[in-house]
Amino acid sequence: MSIRHGLLALLERGPRYGSQLRTEFESRTGSTWPLNVGQVYTTLARLERDGLVAPDGEDSAGHTLYAITDSGRTELREWYERPVDRANPPRDELSIKLAMAVGAPSVDIRAVIQSQRHATIRAMQDYTRLKATALAAIESGQSRERDDVAWLLVLEQLIFQTEAEARWLDHCESRLVRLSLPADRRAAQSERPQAEPPVARSDADTDADATDADGDGGAPTASTSSAPASATPASTPTTRPRTARTRRG
Repeated sequence: MSIRHGLLALLERGPRYGSQLRTEFESRTGSTWPLNVGQVYTTLARLERDGLVAPDGEDSAGHTLYAITDSGRTELREWYERPVDRANPPRDELSIKLAMAVGAPSVDIRAVIQSQRHATIRAMQDYTRLKATALAAIESGQSRERDDVAWLLVLEQLIFQTEAEARWLDHCESRLVRLSLPADRRAAQSERPQAEPPVARSDADTDADATDADGDGGAPTASTSSAPASATPASTPTTRPRTARTRRG
């Protein structure tokens, strides 16, 4: 926020002294950016050095008055016409805090976001109440309309800013969730027990498995019986005729 140009804008309305400039500045901006008298007089000294203001006598109380010069009017007009430069944005504490929290292993960044979201919403609600008060004052005509309109514009900018901040915090939380999913999956895979390596099997185990596969529940078969191999073919024809006679009976 440019204090020097703000003071020039107030001085364009006529000569003023330091405390008067501070009061009017805070009234115009609703004390959103409070000033102290030291800041005002330091800025006035720099403006005088640059030829943008000049002392203009004293008031009845002995306060030194300052008036804007022609160079100051030119500087003020150019300031109004010149867009605010966004190429070098001011440092934002919240952005820096979240950027640092991402790399801090001991910080719960989601808790940081949640805490900030609550504070941002409270601020938005406060600004909204102040806006309603400013609108009521303007509509009733019981206030200085110029200052209240200026304050209303500042309030609405603050409301839009906090709304955007709340949306940005929601986006940050969603982004962190999406980025943490692949890492969580990798961690789950690393914690999953590995398959046991196959155990070497002997020939005896293989023969036992083949025996179980015959469906005998482990009972000896013809191939393992002590009877001679020639007995098996002889028993086959005698069994089949008996079965056939049973069916005919």
